[in-house]
Amino acid sequence: MRRLIAAILAIPTLFNGLAMLAAGPLWYETVPGVSETGPLNPHFVQDIGVAFLVAGLALAARAWRPRYWPAAVAGAGFLAAHALIHLVMIAGGHDHHAAFDLLAIVLPSAAALYSAFPSQGENHA
Repeated sequence: MRRLIAAILAIPTLFNGLAMLAAGPLWYETVPGVSETGPLNPHFVQDIGVAFLVAGLALAARAWRPRYWPAAVAGAGFLAAHALIHLVMIAGGHDHHAAFDLLAIVLPSAAALYSAFPSQGENHA
């Protein structure tokens, strides 16, 4: 089940990273709340796009081969740290898209962390 969750989460994570790399300005204007953070910095968007791409590849690797779970933990760790930033912003009242952030960022990152670690008895050697 964890591998299936990793596979499902890999798809939007990869798509987000690719969108940030290939169409950064469009991504910047269409994702809720992003344009409210300040002016577009294309290089910064691309840097973060690479991080999402790598996280998505790590989750896909976990789905493909159980023994790659440490890579998935690293990728999910990035997603969880990103989600933590959003949770702090929500708690501080600085997030005007809290529902979106909870559904699109926080919940998937928690699921990614869950999916990254091997389950009890899973053959991961």
